[in-house]
Amino acid sequence: MSRIVLAIDTATPAVTAGVVRVDGDAVEVLAEQVTVDARAHAERLTPNVVDALRIAGVTVDQLDAVVVGCGPGPFTGLRVGMATAAAFGHALGVPVRGVCSLDAIAVGTSGDVLVVTDARRREVYWARYRDGRRIDGPAVNAAADVPPGAEAVAGSPEHAAMFALPRLAPVYPTAAGLVAAVDDWVSEPEPLVPLYLRRPDAKPSQAVSR
Repeated sequence: MSRIVLAIDTATPAVTAGVVRVDGDAVEVLAEQVTVDARAHAERLTPNVVDALRIAGVTVDQLDAVVVGCGPGPFTGLRVGMATAAAFGHALGVPVRGVCSLDAIAVGTSGDVLVVTDARRREVYWARYRDGRRIDGPAVNAAADVPPGAEAVAGSPEHAAMFALPRLAPVYPTAAGLVAAVDDWVSEPEPLVPLYLRRPDAKPSQAVSR
Protein backbone atom coordinates (compact mmCIF):
# COMPACT_ATOMS: atom_id res chain seq x y z
CA MET A 1 0.00 0.00 0.00
CA SER A 2 1.40 3.36 -1.05
CA ARG A 3 1.35 6.21 1.50
CA ILE A 4 2.22 9.90 1.34
CA VAL A 5 3.86 10.84 4.64
CA LEU A 6 4.88 14.14 6.20
CA ALA A 7 8.11 13.68 8.18
CA ILE A 8 9.16 16.20 10.86
CA ASP A 9 12.09 16.42 13.26
CA THR A 10 13.25 19.18 15.60
CA ALA A 11 15.31 17.11 18.06
CA THR A 12 18.63 18.53 16.79
CA PRO A 13 19.71 21.89 15.35
CA ALA A 14 18.28 20.69 12.02
CA VAL A 15 14.67 21.80 11.51
CA THR A 16 13.55 19.09 9.10
CA ALA A 17 10.34 18.70 7.12
CA GLY A 18 9.91 16.30 4.24
CA VAL A 19 7.25 14.67 2.09
CA VAL A 20 7.89 10.99 1.45
CA ARG A 21 6.13 8.32 -0.58
CA VAL A 22 6.24 4.89 1.08
CA ASP A 23 5.34 1.80 -0.92
CA GLY A 24 6.21 -1.40 0.91
CA ASP A 25 9.93 -1.21 1.61
CA ALA A 26 10.46 1.52 -1.00
CA VAL A 27 10.95 5.05 0.35
CA GLU A 28 10.95 7.98 -2.09
CA VAL A 29 11.62 11.50 -0.85
CA LEU A 30 9.44 13.86 -2.88
CA ALA A 31 10.76 17.01 -1.17
CA GLU A 32 12.74 17.95 1.90
CA GLN A 33 13.44 21.32 3.52
CA VAL A 34 16.07 21.61 6.25
CA THR A 35 17.21 24.65 8.22
CA VAL A 36 20.17 24.12 10.55
CA ASP A 37 19.66 26.61 13.36
CA ALA A 38 19.27 25.54 16.98
CA ARG A 39 17.31 28.71 17.76
CA ALA A 40 14.88 28.62 14.84
CA HIS A 41 12.70 25.57 15.43
CA ALA A 42 9.51 27.54 16.06
CA GLU A 43 10.21 30.06 13.29
CA ARG A 44 11.26 27.65 10.54
CA LEU A 45 9.28 24.44 10.97
CA THR A 46 5.95 25.55 9.51
CA PRO A 47 7.55 27.38 6.53
CA ASN A 48 9.67 24.28 5.87
CA VAL A 49 6.56 22.08 5.93
CA VAL A 50 4.73 24.44 3.55
CA ASP A 51 7.71 24.59 1.18
CA ALA A 52 8.17 20.80 1.20
CA LEU A 53 4.50 20.26 0.35
CA ARG A 54 4.67 22.85 -2.44
CA ILE A 55 7.84 21.40 -3.97
CA ALA A 56 6.42 17.88 -3.77
CA GLY A 57 3.18 19.00 -5.41
CA VAL A 58 1.21 17.51 -2.52
CA THR A 59 -1.72 19.08 -0.69
CA VAL A 60 -2.34 18.42 2.99
CA ASP A 61 -5.48 16.40 2.23
CA GLN A 62 -3.31 13.94 0.31
CA LEU A 63 -1.27 13.07 3.40
CA ASP A 64 -1.88 9.59 4.80
CA ALA A 65 0.29 9.85 7.91
CA VAL A 66 2.72 12.01 9.86
CA VAL A 67 6.01 10.76 11.30
CA VAL A 68 7.85 12.80 13.92
CA GLY A 69 11.14 12.43 15.73
CA CYS A 70 10.51 12.21 19.49
CA GLY A 71 14.09 12.86 20.53
CA PRO A 72 16.08 12.62 22.61
CA GLY A 73 16.50 16.34 22.37
CA PRO A 74 16.25 19.63 24.24
CA PHE A 75 12.84 20.41 25.70
CA THR A 76 12.04 23.58 23.75
CA GLY A 77 13.02 22.40 20.28
CA LEU A 78 11.57 18.94 20.67
CA ARG A 79 8.11 20.07 21.70
CA VAL A 80 7.83 22.32 18.61
CA GLY A 81 8.07 19.36 16.24
CA MET A 82 5.88 17.06 18.28
CA ALA A 83 3.15 19.67 18.81
CA THR A 84 3.16 20.49 15.09
CA ALA A 85 2.94 16.82 14.12
CA ALA A 86 0.09 16.24 16.56
CA ALA A 87 -1.76 19.29 15.20
CA PHE A 88 -1.48 18.05 11.61
CA GLY A 89 -2.64 14.59 12.62
CA HIS A 90 -5.64 15.95 14.52
CA ALA A 91 -6.66 18.40 11.81
CA LEU A 92 -6.35 15.86 8.99
CA GLY A 93 -7.54 12.79 10.87
CA VAL A 94 -4.41 10.82 9.99
CA PRO A 95 -2.17 8.73 12.27
CA VAL A 96 0.92 10.29 13.81
CA ARG A 97 3.80 7.90 14.47
CA GLY A 98 6.70 8.85 16.70
CA VAL A 99 10.21 7.46 16.26
CA CYS A 100 13.47 7.88 18.11
CA SER A 101 15.42 10.60 16.27
CA LEU A 102 18.68 8.69 16.80
CA ASP A 103 17.11 5.69 15.02
CA ALA A 104 16.50 7.92 12.00
CA ILE A 105 20.20 8.80 11.86
CA ALA A 106 21.21 5.15 12.18
CA VAL A 107 19.03 3.89 9.32
CA GLY A 108 21.14 2.21 6.65
CA THR A 109 24.31 1.91 8.74
CA SER A 110 26.06 -1.44 9.10
CA GLY A 111 28.11 -2.98 11.86
CA ASP A 112 28.24 -1.64 15.44
CA VAL A 113 27.60 2.10 15.23
CA LEU A 114 27.32 4.76 17.93
CA VAL A 115 24.99 7.70 17.18
CA VAL A 116 25.44 10.89 19.20
CA THR A 117 23.78 14.30 19.28
CA ASP A 118 24.20 17.41 21.41
CA ALA A 119 22.68 17.16 24.90
CA ARG A 120 24.38 20.39 26.10
CA ARG A 121 25.94 20.55 29.57
CA ARG A 122 29.02 18.87 27.98
CA GLU A 123 26.99 15.70 27.46
CA VAL A 124 25.67 13.71 24.51
CA TYR A 125 22.50 11.86 23.73
CA TRP A 126 23.54 8.47 22.43
CA ALA A 127 22.36 5.08 21.29
CA ARG A 128 24.20 2.11 19.85
CA TYR A 129 23.14 0.13 16.80
CA ARG A 130 23.97 -3.12 15.09
CA ASP A 131 23.19 -3.03 11.38
CA GLY A 132 20.79 -0.15 11.94
CA ARG A 133 18.89 -1.76 14.83
CA ARG A 134 19.17 -0.21 18.28
CA ILE A 135 20.82 -2.47 20.87
CA ASP A 136 21.50 0.07 23.64
CA GLY A 137 20.12 3.46 24.66
CA PRO A 138 18.92 6.07 24.15
CA ALA A 139 20.68 7.66 27.10
CA VAL A 140 22.47 10.85 28.09
CA ASN A 141 26.03 10.89 29.43
CA ALA A 142 29.32 12.68 29.27
CA ALA A 143 31.23 11.38 26.27
CA ALA A 144 33.76 9.65 28.54
CA ASP A 145 30.95 7.67 30.17
CA VAL A 146 29.40 6.28 26.99
CA PRO A 147 29.98 2.49 26.98
CA PRO A 148 32.72 1.44 24.52
CA GLY A 149 32.46 -1.22 21.84
CA ALA A 150 31.19 0.61 18.73
CA GLU A 151 33.14 0.38 15.48
CA ALA A 152 32.11 3.77 14.07
CA VAL A 153 30.22 6.91 15.06
CA ALA A 154 27.56 9.04 13.36
CA GLY A 155 25.61 12.14 14.32
CA SER A 156 26.51 15.66 15.38
CA PRO A 157 29.99 16.33 13.89
CA GLU A 158 31.22 18.26 16.92
CA HIS A 159 30.21 15.51 19.30
CA ALA A 160 31.15 12.58 17.09
CA ALA A 161 34.65 14.08 17.13
CA MET A 162 34.83 13.31 20.86
CA PHE A 163 35.13 9.61 20.05
CA ALA A 164 38.21 7.95 18.56
CA LEU A 165 36.14 6.12 15.95
CA PRO A 166 35.73 6.30 12.18
CA ARG A 167 33.09 8.88 11.24
CA LEU A 168 30.05 7.95 9.16
CA ALA A 169 28.12 10.35 6.96
CA PRO A 170 24.73 10.59 8.72
CA VAL A 171 24.63 13.80 10.76
CA TYR A 172 20.99 14.76 11.40
CA PRO A 173 17.68 12.90 11.07
CA THR A 174 16.44 12.98 7.47
CA ALA A 175 12.93 12.63 6.12
CA ALA A 176 13.88 9.28 4.60
CA GLY A 177 15.46 8.10 7.85
CA LEU A 178 12.45 9.11 9.93
CA VAL A 179 10.06 7.21 7.69
CA ALA A 180 12.35 4.19 7.45
CA ALA A 181 12.53 4.06 11.27
CA VAL A 182 8.80 3.25 11.44
CA ASP A 183 8.47 -0.51 11.93
CA ASP A 184 4.67 -0.75 11.94
CA TRP A 185 2.33 1.13 9.62
CA VAL A 186 -0.74 -0.99 10.41
CA SER A 187 -1.35 -0.96 14.17
CA GLU A 188 -2.87 1.95 16.03
CA PRO A 189 0.02 4.34 16.76
CA GLU A 190 1.26 4.65 20.32
CA PRO A 191 0.79 8.04 22.04
CA LEU A 192 3.62 10.46 21.34
CA VAL A 193 6.10 10.44 24.21
CA PRO A 194 9.02 12.90 24.13
CA LEU A 195 12.42 11.45 24.99
CA TYR A 196 13.79 14.24 27.16
CA LEU A 197 15.90 11.82 29.27
CA ARG A 198 16.25 14.51 31.90
CA ARG A 199 14.30 17.41 33.33
CA PRO A 200 14.14 20.74 31.46
CA ASP A 201 16.78 23.35 32.27
CA ALA A 202 14.08 25.85 33.27
CA LYS A 203 12.66 25.25 36.73
CA PRO A 204 9.62 26.85 38.33
CA SER A 205 10.45 29.51 40.89
CA GLN A 206 9.88 28.53 44.49
CA ALA A 207 7.72 30.56 46.78
CA VAL A 208 9.65 32.64 49.26
CA SER A 209 8.59 32.00 52.85
CA ARG A 210 7.98 35.03 54.98
